[in-house]
Amino acid sequence: MKKHILISIGIALLLSTASAQYRLQYKSYSIGGSDTSRTEVLQKGKQIKIQNGDKPVENPIPGMAQHFTYIDYSQDTVITQLFYHDDEKYFFSSSIRKDYEFKQEGKEKVNGYNCTKYSIVLFSNKIELWTTEDLRFQATPISGFANLSGVLVKYLRNGNAVMELATATKDKSITEILPNQFGEKKTSAELNQLEKDKLIITLPIFEEEQICFNPKLPKPTQFDYDTVYHVANGTVILKRVDMTRLPEHYRLFAEVTEYSNGDAYDRTGSVFIIPANVRNSMLNAFRDSIEVLPYFTDRSGERYQGMVTTKAYQPPVEIMRFFTPFGVRQYNQYRSLPDQEWADQVYYKQDISDLSPLLQGDVYIGAFIGNYDAGGHKLSLTLKAYPEDDHWGYSDSTLAMLLPLFNTCNVMEMAGQNYGKLFRTDSLTVDFYVPLHCKELKLRYISTGHGGWDTGDEFVPKENTILIDGVPQYRYTPWRGDCGTYRTSNPASGNFWNGMSSSDYSRSGWCPGTATQPVYFDFSGLTPGKHTMTIAIPQGEPEGGSFSSWSVSGALIGTFELNQ
Repeated sequence: MKKHILISIGIALLLSTASAQYRLQYKSYSIGGSDTSRTEVLQKGKQIKIQNGDKPVENPIPGMAQHFTYIDYSQDTVITQLFYHDDEKYFFSSSIRKDYEFKQEGKEKVNGYNCTKYSIVLFSNKIELWTTEDLRFQATPISGFANLSGVLVKYLRNGNAVMELATATKDKSITEILPNQFGEKKTSAELNQLEKDKLIITLPIFEEEQICFNPKLPKPTQFDYDTVYHVANGTVILKRVDMTRLPEHYRLFAEVTEYSNGDAYDRTGSVFIIPANVRNSMLNAFRDSIEVLPYFTDRSGERYQGMVTTKAYQPPVEIMRFFTPFGVRQYNQYRSLPDQEWADQVYYKQDISDLSPLLQGDVYIGAFIGNYDAGGHKLSLTLKAYPEDDHWGYSDSTLAMLLPLFNTCNVMEMAGQNYGKLFRTDSLTVDFYVPLHCKELKLRYISTGHGGWDTGDEFVPKENTILIDGVPQYRYTPWRGDCGTYRTSNPASGNFWNGMSSSDYSRSGWCPGTATQPVYFDFSGLTPGKHTMTIAIPQGEPEGGSFSSWSVSGALIGTFELNQ
């Protein structure tokens, strides 16, 4: 009789354990480090729910979703769900993965549980896993390993990254696991892309806008928000936008696509910001004429308009310097080469996070392509901000600073602005002030040489010297030796007797169909107060009707320590 009673009690305990609802807490960390995150698994019967176990993010970034994963072992199904604050819901459903080949490596005691150890190599990563049957149900915080029996107790990747079971608690409050509705169904790829797209702040600026020469265009009398203006005889497009201030942890990128709408040549292009709230800027020249800008006269008597900052004027700040290829798309059908398929357009993407102090609030954004063609080019520009943290917030200890200094890229070339030819007889000189408590001061510098004949500065390396208060600080020679890489973007490029194409030749800091990346020079040692910066370049002499020139732009970037 006693034996039967004991058996009955044992069966009752087994059934009680098997039918109990559990709340499992997992912690993640690196060996030698502290906890980085928590994951919670809710279990009832043959169903589990996987969710972030950390506290809700305070002031989360726009587009942040709650991410849930459901595993229904009775239906052999894994469901991934995105739940947004506006009640938008999306999901993807698939069968439990069974194609992984795990190697069983014996029995071990882990965190008080009797475990079976497994291992597998995935994407060059060694994965070690320990599961237990002690809890008498099946659960895992990693849906890809749902096919393993028992409860996952520990996960180890490459001997360093750990996820392990911290607590397993019975919880009678868990009544249902699967929701009544999962939302709109997506494929796995669609769901993954949707989640990323909602986190990215996207600001379209230009959409296939034509940049061409049209001297009949009227000059604008004002610049309204969200209207595209064609100025400088059609070779500049301009838009006034109201931009949200981004937290410091966002990375800001400019994306440009361009193709020929008639022009066959490689042209200088520039995407730029016109500083707001200054007495005189390029806006005045777009509205009136280039002659309203301050100018410098070189030793030969030539005038250079709007190239350096003054007390009342600031030049455009370059977001991106780019160069169009030879006739991409428009001329693709006119020339064929063996084993060559021409590109349909060119694409440039550049990190411009260091310019974020100017890209907030009331902003004027423009794009220029120098050309005298009636068809010209088509250009699109989008700004995209990517979060690097899950909260929306600003630093209370530092403030970013940006001071435009100079820009000889003549964005009003087709409206009378001179090329940067002054370096043949003079140097570029600008006065500036370093404020108190300024830290991490550096010069953001872009330099490209031009002069399209054999001995022009386009094809001859030239050293740029940067001087502060008359003392040389840095020497830099802009040069690109990889131009041949971009041959498929240059269908109209000339082919020469020696087997090379014009687009193959190395150039002074640029290639047809590429963007020129800025370089940075450290000036953190400059003392507060007034200084003079000088840019010196040994520009070559003109030959016949040809001349060399240099497009250089620079802005000082730094931070202020607040509460000093």
